Amino acid sequence: MTEENVRGAFLIQEHYCKAMAAPAYARVCAALAKGLNRDSRVGTTLLDWPGEPTRAALPLRLVGGLHALVLAGKDAGLAAVFAGTVADPEAIEAELARVLVEHDAELLPWLDGPPQTNEPGRSAALMTGLIEIARRHGPRIELLEIGSSAGLNLMIDRYRFDLGGTLAGPESSPITIIPEWRGPPPPDVPIEIMSTRGCDIQPIDATDPAAEARLLAYVWAETPDRAVRLRRAIALQRERPVRLEQADAADWIEARLAEPQAEGVTRVLMHSVVWQYLPEPVAERIRVAMKAAGTRATPERPLGWVMMEPDRALAHQAIRVRSWPGDGAWQTLATSHAHAAWIHVGQPERDRAGIALPEAAKISV
Repeated sequence: MTEENVRGAFLIQEHYCKAMAAPAYARVCAALAKGLNRDSRVGTTLLDWPGEPTRAALPLRLVGGLHALVLAGKDAGLAAVFAGTVADPEAIEAELARVLVEHDAELLPWLDGPPQTNEPGRSAALMTGLIEIARRHGPRIELLEIGSSAGLNLMIDRYRFDLGGTLAGPESSPITIIPEWRGPPPPDVPIEIMSTRGCDIQPIDATDPAAEARLLAYVWAETPDRAVRLRRAIALQRERPVRLEQADAADWIEARLAEPQAEGVTRVLMHSVVWQYLPEPVAERIRVAMKAAGTRATPERPLGWVMMEPDRALAHQAIRVRSWPGDGAWQTLATSHAHAAWIHVGQPERDRAGIALPEAAKISV
């Protein structure tokens, strides 16, 4: 990959940030796209990145590390940039050039792995899909999640939701998730999540204070309400752990699909913002396994697939479902903000941030 690909990845992330009303983060990404140099090991590592930088979410890796410095109170100048107090592009570029050199050793490890943007708010998008599965096949659902990260969406059965006036989840929950709803609400059908299990190639124990701090670093500084909700979700996990395993996604799904399925319960694969990180052979094995399991599905033992994954042409997420028995065709229910701050039902809203996205940034599921 060339340096232009890396700079382009930061411009794509700027595009996303603008589309998601995060101007300070957009300015940071624009400044990095322009000003990255080889004065630090971080800059050199970025500019020499061997893979596809957009699929690797390279900008989010670095911005997470920068935010960690801010949260730890280690750089007042950088904090002013993240707070939006410093907004001049040249001043931001100069600040970031300084920070990459002065905090080189602290920032470098943030490039080692994909960002852990585990976001409880995304459960609202996933619940939108699960309600459609319940409408088709009945209320009882067994959930299997891949790419569970810290397992915060595995607690989807413990959150309360208000989806355009359609309510779901326990009334007593300390976390109520209310996205801005655009369009008709989902059908008001009963839904009962019987169990939740998940896997991740590198699962995170969110109850560990160091892991909690890392997760908070990936929460955008411009959305403090998300940080509050994240802390509450982790507190729920400390009360009762989730069933989260370390495993390859394809290995795990193949094993789960081979297990006996209870009569009257729909088995559902779900995931959010994970498909782009899967190697293509792993993704293909999951497609094949789900298609094969779909041919065996019956009205008594249905199979569903619910996802919230990027539609990069829109700079938003697509909420899609498919299920068996039936033709197993994908249906796009809605689009959403990346953190499900809003959900738009019907025809997707075209983004106007104005950047052409490369073919490499598109994802096929």
